[in-house]
Amino acid sequence: MQIHQIRYFVALSESLNFTRAAEQCNVAQPSLTRAIKQLEDELGGPLFHRERANSHLTELGRLMEPHLKHVLAEIETAKGRAREAGDLQQATLTLGVMCTIGPTKLLDLFTSYRRQYPNVNLLVRDAKGQNLQEMLLSGELEVALFGLPEGIDDRLHLMPLFDESFVITFAPGHRFELLPAIRGADLKGEPYVSRAHCEFASYIRPKLTAARDGQKPVVVYRSEREDWCLAMIRAGLGYGFTPEFAIDMPDIQSRPLIDPGFTRTVNVATVRGRPYSPTVGAFVREAMNWRARNNPDQSRRTA
Repeated sequence: MQIHQIRYFVALSESLNFTRAAEQCNVAQPSLTRAIKQLEDELGGPLFHRERANSHLTELGRLMEPHLKHVLAEIETAKGRAREAGDLQQATLTLGVMCTIGPTKLLDLFTSYRRQYPNVNLLVRDAKGQNLQEMLLSGELEVALFGLPEGIDDRLHLMPLFDESFVITFAPGHRFELLPAIRGADLKGEPYVSRAHCEFASYIRPKLTAARDGQKPVVVYRSEREDWCLAMIRAGLGYGFTPEFAIDMPDIQSRPLIDPGFTRTVNVATVRGRPYSPTVGAFVREAMNWRARNNPDQSRRTA
């Protein structure tokens, strides 16, 4: 069975006209007729009832149709992947990543992408979530990983990648070590190490303030850099409010935050209607494969 025979069969099964099928396949009609006859000989019976103007699938033809269409689709997919692999030689993918996303969580994804496409250079742009959104819409980025509690532009297409909870982080020996979980009320009067310009601050602050009976946080240190905040927390200056997968320093302790608790969704974000470049298309596929392996519940969600 030859590829061109399968292609001719699929074209003829859709048009049911030998002349139109031959034109669609850019081949002379006798050549198409001969290929179909050879296919019929191989499969053991006629695939079409031949008529002057139109033809019809036989019972064997109807039986073979979904299988041969599937084979052709797989062949076209394989050819597309091969062309894409050629396009990915010495290419660069610039990936925007929200600055509070810990690298450890995504190392397996990046490693898998590198293994599949070893000639692609991956350049990671670190920025705040709102900035990444603007960079996507302006065309400065094609794809980014971020999550915001609200205000995400409708022009962006979001594919949920993973969820992570916010936890309370603190130094060894802190009284929080004795608690299995930390309530908002437990934070009252405690010195707080704050990350400036936190994307979730306006969403979270009112709820935590209410849990502390209206008391504002006692901020003793503030930085735009997550690593500096974690260093100050480890030094015992105060507690932190940290995404669970962003904790990458030894000795830092953490406990779940409850009453209220907060969770964010990290998404693969692209611009709706904007065609993927080969590098972006390959990355999105790897990300969705990673999600299926690590977070199967996310695969059932759409955005």
